Order: sequence, then C-alpha cells, then structure tokens
Amino acid sequence: MNVIGYVRVSTSGQAKDGYSLAYQQDEIRSYCQEQGWNLQDIFTDEGISGAKVDEDALEVDRIGFQSMLAALSIRTYDAVVVLNTSRLWRSDIVKVLVHREFKKYGVDVKSIEQPTYSIHKKDPSDFLINGLMELLDQYQRLEIALKLGRGRNKKAQQGGYAGGRAAFGYKARKGHKAIEVNDRQAQAVKRLFDIREQNPNWTLSEMAFQLNQEG
Repeated sequence: MNVIGYVRVSTSGQAKDGYSLAYQQDEIRSYCQEQGWNLQDIFTDEGISGAKVDEDALEVDRIGFQSMLAALSIRTYDAVVVLNTSRLWRSDIVKVLVHREFKKYGVDVKSIEQPTYSIHKKDPSDFLINGLMELLDQYQRLEIALKLGRGRNKKAQQGGYAGGRAAFGYKARKGHKAIEVNDRQAQAVKRLFDIREQNPNWTLSEMAFQLNQEG
C-alpha cells in the first residue's frame, strides 16, 4: 500500500503535547515499516494551528497540507498516515474540509494512535459531515458566482466588456477585451429611438412591426 505521512505542530502544541516534528516522523516511519506500507513522503507544517482556515477560499490554510494535496492530485496513494487525527484538524470545520479533499482523491486516514479510524467508517457523525460538505460546496459555488457577477457589473459600469453575448448594436470579437459598434445594427437602434420619439404611445410590438416593414 502506497502512503504518505503528515506531521504538524503548533507553537503551543509542541510543548504541551510533546509531539515534536521529529517524534511524529519517527513514529510514522516505524509504523509504516511494521505494517509493510510503502511510505513515499512526509509533509510538514510547523507552528500552524490545526484550526486555521482560509475563509475566502474555504480551504485548510497550511502550506504543508496544500503541498500534500498537490501530491495527491498527481499521484495515486491509498492513505495519509498521521500520529493522530488532531494533527490534521482541531475543529469541526477543518475536519469537514479535510474529509472533502481526501474523499476527492480517494485516500483514507491512518492514525497510529487511533488504529480503527477511517473517514469512510459509518457512524452518526457521517450524516452531519456529508451534509456540511454539500452545504460548503453549494456555498462556494454561490460565492464564486457572486464575486464574478460583481466583477462583471463593475467592469460594465466602467464601460468595459464584461463577457457574454454583446448587446444588440455591438459586437464582441474573440480574444478582445472591448466591444465594438456593429454599424448595421446601430442603424436599427438609432431608428428605433426615432420611432419611439415620434410615437411615444406605441407598444414594443408596434415598433417591431414598423422596423420589420422598413427592413
């Protein structure tokens, strides 16, 4: 079984728990050797809380952890080995984020001090965790859509091209960041304004009929 290790200490946790980086690494190497697992690498985070989250991106805010995820994305592993699960998370929100990422890459957690632990093991908390993961995914999609919408609106207000289909009377060329006037359609737009000014009580259908009559 191909595995990778992960170790973490916080500035207070190292002294309080006695879980130094070297101690955790030695325990992981020894445990993997006893189990006959192929330990490929060990990723490290030093002086970082296990509850730290990037609230904007909704992801675990640790360099070593993110490097480990990058490794999981390009190579197949069976599990991440830790001394205990508190090395991976110290809060429920971080636990949910870790579970989501690990399930995405098809890896489990192997904890030396909690040998029966598995992120796939069915227990009452699974219902809560899975529900929270779905809510987080939905929240992220809405948040991204909102940010993109704000950016497009701001760009449009400044006279820029915000993407998508250009309004009638304009044309957007692929690879260009600005829209251009469509001369032929612009004539129709100008004529429409003239018709509206001359016949303020006409309905949209009546104006469209007049434009069609004029070709």
